[in-house]
Amino acid sequence: MSLIVSAIGQGFLWGILALGLFLTFRILDFPDMTVEGTFPFGAAVCVAAITHGLNPLTATLLSLGAGMLTGLITGLLYTKGKIPILLAGILVMTGIYSINLRILGKATLGLLNKQTILSAPFLANLPEGFASVFIGLIFVAIAITLLGLFLYTDLGQAFIATGDNEKMARSLGINTDRMKILGLMVANGLIGLAGGLIAQNNGYADVNMGTGTIVIGLAAIIIGEVAYGELTLIARLVAVILGSILYRFVLLIVLQLGFSTNDFRLISALVLALCLMLPLFQKKFNFGRLLKKGVSRP
Repeated sequence: MSLIVSAIGQGFLWGILALGLFLTFRILDFPDMTVEGTFPFGAAVCVAAITHGLNPLTATLLSLGAGMLTGLITGLLYTKGKIPILLAGILVMTGIYSINLRILGKATLGLLNKQTILSAPFLANLPEGFASVFIGLIFVAIAITLLGLFLYTDLGQAFIATGDNEKMARSLGINTDRMKILGLMVANGLIGLAGGLIAQNNGYADVNMGTGTIVIGLAAIIIGEVAYGELTLIARLVAVILGSILYRFVLLIVLQLGFSTNDFRLISALVLALCLMLPLFQKKFNFGRLLKKGVSRP
């Protein structure tokens, strides 16, 4: 039971990262490699702030701000510096590694005997593992609500239009460069926030903890889309969170089957690859049924 509760809690926390990735990967329709630098940056800022005596909630909000800063830098390199988005993200991700080392002072910084947002007094009476579920659910609800309100404003619709058809958006007078910068800031803000929350949940921040996070986020997005199909925009945001929880259960099942935790990243890549190829398999399966019924190929 504790493993199941832990998987749900982890799913909520990692789901916040997946929400951020959803904004760039699905709405703006480009890959943002800044993710793998933003995530440990948010964790480093949060943990360093807590170890220096700052309130855990304030430290968590600082991780949000740190993520927005990385998104701003990537956005400026992409839109003003005319650097391809993939390379801009890699440049920022590479530079952040050194910054994280300076913030933490070493490769890993722990939170031993430090109060975190998950060890707040009002959570003391909850059963083991439920603190991460409770905190994760609160932050997920806030994130989805604010994103939903934003995406249905005129500014949010301009942001969506930029991702759908940039040339058309420009013809309508939308400053697409600003929309891209805004999207990268909001997306990386959520990713930095996820880094801060997960670092508090794990009890430490590590400069290498961002490796493979983009695969985890994409797996949550793809699993959510495959599992729930065509949905409204807000329902898709919810599906991303559910996909993150389902992904955690996949890892839990793999762990129960006797696989080593060292295999998690390989398994993550395989799960993502299978999910991405699922529409192709489904199309072939449906086509096979049509042939059996004697329906000619269109």
